Amino acid sequence: MASEEEKSTPICTVDPYQYLQSKLNPDGTLTRYLDVPSTPATPDPNSSSSVLTKDFTLNSTYNTYVRVFLPKSALSDPSRKLPIVVYYHGGGFVLLHVDSFYNHDICCALALYASVIVVSVEYRLAPEHRLPAAYDDAMDAVKWVRASVVNKEHSTSDPTDEWLSKYGDISNCFLMGTSAGGNIAYQTALRASYLIDDLHPLKFKGAILHHPYFGGPQRTGSELRLINDPYLPLSGNDLFWELSLPEGASRDHEFCNPLSGLAGDGLGRIERIKKMGLRVLVTECSGDPLVDRISEFVTVLENIGVNVKGHFTEGDYHGVDILDQKKCKELLVVIHDFINSCLNA
Repeated sequence: MASEEEKSTPICTVDPYQYLQSKLNPDGTLTRYLDVPSTPATPDPNSSSSVLTKDFTLNSTYNTYVRVFLPKSALSDPSRKLPIVVYYHGGGFVLLHVDSFYNHDICCALALYASVIVVSVEYRLAPEHRLPAAYDDAMDAVKWVRASVVNKEHSTSDPTDEWLSKYGDISNCFLMGTSAGGNIAYQTALRASYLIDDLHPLKFKGAILHHPYFGGPQRTGSELRLINDPYLPLSGNDLFWELSLPEGASRDHEFCNPLSGLAGDGLGRIERIKKMGLRVLVTECSGDPLVDRISEFVTVLENIGVNVKGHFTEGDYHGVDILDQKKCKELLVVIHDFINSCLNA
């Protein structure tokens, strides 16, 4: 006979593979049926677009690349160097791409509204490439940004190859990511903290974690309260981690749980964020099943002394700002103000 606790525990009724619109193949690869329209790059300054975009290869072996977003207004005033935001898209480490239309659109909006150059990273997806593959690609992009400004050997006669060196301010860089991309941005900040001298003169002023995708071994109240949430049901959440974490890794792995090992190495990892002087903006909403985890994460950062700002809104859902134009505009105001506060500090 079931215990009272078992009777009261909610059950997720969402089929996780239907949620992902994918099928796991016997060889461990994933067939993805999700059909998200893609947006081509528009590098031509004579185009009607207010933001110019171009793709640059990162690693041809891995088929990774970056898409650079440059406000067209920058062309008329090259003496004004723009901050650079390295952006990582969401999708549970498993889905979507840089050119997926809403990932492209948020980067265009960010470049235009905040007057920044955005470098959006096409990283390898799991389960074909489990973590830390995405983190490796994320760091490759950071090194590419530095090389694009410091080393000009790879440049060609194409003026778009000089976008970063001509218009970007490498001393005022930011890391940003949405959902899984927020996780990647955080992990990239940790890696960058060990390479400050090697990355010079590139300097990160802040990290923007938009609905960051973190997990842990125990269910939280918000995960159980929103167990069948249509945007991030618990079964889909579990499957994302099952497909993306290293083989045999538990949900307490540092890739999943940023607060793991706080009595030892975990505390040291977070303190590196403080020591490098990185300001952190964390945005979240109460309708996201991850909200309890993110709230605890922000509290821990505050207690350690990290310069962190938690921006929590009521209602909505995981990643709402990517899909809802009104919410996107509100988010852009918050990001714009955060970037300016970092630049003026």
